[in-house]
Amino acid sequence: MQAEYESRRQQLMAKIGNGTAIFRSALMAVMHNDVEYTFRQDSDFFYLTGFNEPEAVAVLAPHHAEHRFILFVQPKEREKEVWTGYRTGVEEAKSRYGADEAYPIAELEEKLAQYVEKAEKIYYHLGRDRAFNETILKLWQRLVATYPRRGTGPMAIEDSNVILHPLRLVKSDAELALMRTAAAISVEAHNKARELARPGCYEYEIQAEIERIFRLRGGMGVAYPTIVASGDNACVLHYIENNRKMLDNELLLIDAGCAYDYYNADITRTFPVGDKFTPEQKALYEIVLEAQIKAISQVQPGNPYNAFHDTAVRVITEGLVDLGILRGEIDKLIEENKYKPFYMHRTGHWLGLDVHDVGVYQHGESPHILQAGNVLTVEPGIYIVPNTPNAEDQPEIDPRWSGIGIRIEDDVLVTATAQEILTDGVPKLVKDLEA
Repeated sequence: MQAEYESRRQQLMAKIGNGTAIFRSALMAVMHNDVEYTFRQDSDFFYLTGFNEPEAVAVLAPHHAEHRFILFVQPKEREKEVWTGYRTGVEEAKSRYGADEAYPIAELEEKLAQYVEKAEKIYYHLGRDRAFNETILKLWQRLVATYPRRGTGPMAIEDSNVILHPLRLVKSDAELALMRTAAAISVEAHNKARELARPGCYEYEIQAEIERIFRLRGGMGVAYPTIVASGDNACVLHYIENNRKMLDNELLLIDAGCAYDYYNADITRTFPVGDKFTPEQKALYEIVLEAQIKAISQVQPGNPYNAFHDTAVRVITEGLVDLGILRGEIDKLIEENKYKPFYMHRTGHWLGLDVHDVGVYQHGESPHILQAGNVLTVEPGIYIVPNTPNAEDQPEIDPRWSGIGIRIEDDVLVTATAQEILTDGVPKLVKDLEA
């Protein structure tokens, strides 16, 4: 993978020219008292370096005569490594990760200026680490103040996201291989979960089996907190308590994805806890399924990003009118957002190193145009939240619909000519779910 990381750095350095880009690693976070969460590297930092330790800084300085890629890392320290694990250290940061130069992180303020003082611009994202933000801003202010005497130096700081995130939006073959593995593990877990889900089971039992498979197959764990939502719980979009006993004649919504070498899958399926859908469940489910199938057909190179969402909204609105849940002319209902009490979220998001991956959806007034290598989710849904008040000009909601929540989600790759569903190994047709 080092050739892959080097290629990414080269692409970025080609964009920054005579600038210097600075990236901060993630920090350890406290769970409680003196216990820390499992470390998860910052996605931008990992994308460029593959380096998986906290307290590190990466610098890209394509204009520098000798050192174009510099790492500041925690030094080797035997006593601390006994307690908290192996450290790469300064020398291995060069030999293993390809840095032209490496320093102990404690020398950052002393050494960083030499890679910035002749740059035309600093590329840096002001992140959550306020202390490090201050370090960068103070360095920049000092260089600006001395510009009249030196006649060189960065006169501006630009957000590095602007140049880095378009690169992350188009997945390489190496990235897609990891995403296919994450998807395959997630598919296996979803299929096993459906086998086990029966009346009388608790939601957490299903969660446990899903997450067992994620780790058993070599995944890092969950891409996001696993959602196992039965009955009314399926109407809570990010329900994670997972503590209810499942009952016959209910639906079970499972939204779960595996993280594999930092790349994520994101799948949702909804199916009967018993053997069959009720008539009401089936009617709503078939609307969502039609919306998803038609939305996926709009995921093609050259199409605007919002096309698949608009398609899903229209199918869902038409379906709700057919069932008497909404009333009115379709275009007007959509224009006035009358569908939103029942379908309140967008139809998808970018997927990659982050579950809600980076990359813009709009360029000013114009939507992003899909291109080969984009990966996104397609996840329409209908949620008849109990006690939802009807709008002034809309019919009363028949109680028979109450508490039904449905979402169907797949991960979709934009190919050169159309699309590829990475997660189509999980059944979603009614005939398969009732088999």
